[in-house]
Amino acid sequence: MNGEFHFEAAWVFFLLPLPFFVYRFLPKAHSSAAALRVPFYDSLGDLDQSKVNVRTPRLWFMLICWVLLLIAAARPQWIGDNASVPLSGRDLMMAVDISGSMKARDMYVNGIPENRLLAVKRVAGDFIEGRRGDRIGLILFGTNAYLQAPLSLDRVTVNQLLQESAIGLAGEKTAIGDAIGLAVKRLNDRPGTEKVLVLLTDGTNTAGSTDPIEAARLAAIAGLRIYTIGFGSEGSNQRSFFGQSFFNRRNSVDIAVLKEVAAVTEGRFFRAKDTETLKEIYRIIDQFEPVEEDLDELKPILELFYIPLGLVLLLTLGFAGFALMRIFISSSHQSNLSRKATQ
Repeated sequence: MNGEFHFEAAWVFFLLPLPFFVYRFLPKAHSSAAALRVPFYDSLGDLDQSKVNVRTPRLWFMLICWVLLLIAAARPQWIGDNASVPLSGRDLMMAVDISGSMKARDMYVNGIPENRLLAVKRVAGDFIEGRRGDRIGLILFGTNAYLQAPLSLDRVTVNQLLQESAIGLAGEKTAIGDAIGLAVKRLNDRPGTEKVLVLLTDGTNTAGSTDPIEAARLAAIAGLRIYTIGFGSEGSNQRSFFGQSFFNRRNSVDIAVLKEVAAVTEGRFFRAKDTETLKEIYRIIDQFEPVEEDLDELKPILELFYIPLGLVLLLTLGFAGFALMRIFISSSHQSNLSRKATQ
């Protein structure tokens, strides 16, 4: 393993002689406790000589623990070699329509009819997983537009938040202009990167306070490119009354507006009538070349402070066990001497 050893706070080692100065210059404590007269003191002479043997290990134990604690406080680290992390420099925001019209069950996945949002989740989820290196965010919009996930390299979380979305959560209507405006607001403060919005809707702008074309002009000024996707089959918006069919124009895709939004921002408009077409659209978007940037250089750092701390713990437990064993042996020896003195 290549790298180098490093102390993050090496100045801590200046405290190494602190115990010596404390011992040398601070006055010693004097005990005023009453002494106990032991009538068989002479018979404890051998036990008293063991103090010399105990004092030395105790001193070494405290010194070793002090050094190990200083090493831990100095934060020993192992710094690896530079690792290059490839980033495309692309900020990609996804805006997904979750209005009431997404309930229409005109999409087929493996031959099984599903509503539009479930189909979008399957296809867009795969698209998100494939965008390695991009910062991805998620906007959900209906009557209102909400930032569900800010820009992040964590594709798993963004995809999970998309999968957890529900129809009608943001209202039954469609606020395309507000969704674009929210994307502009979130991406406007990110200079030096390619900014992209992929907006998917199956309806017309019927809510919100922002006109989609005006929002697109603001997006163009901010350098945001918008790819719009009109989703839904051609006959999905028909209602039948007494054998006659009428178009529900309120929920039909406003192709003219979506085309103009894409044109104003130098993006592209796509029409997806089924899941296969939607997959192909995401493949096309996925092939756009990102803006090249220098690779981010990262140095992996491995913290090692837990090693000296663990040694201190082991030494403390070992010394405590040794001390308890000596106390037990001494008390047994003292009991034997007491019995001999009384005989």
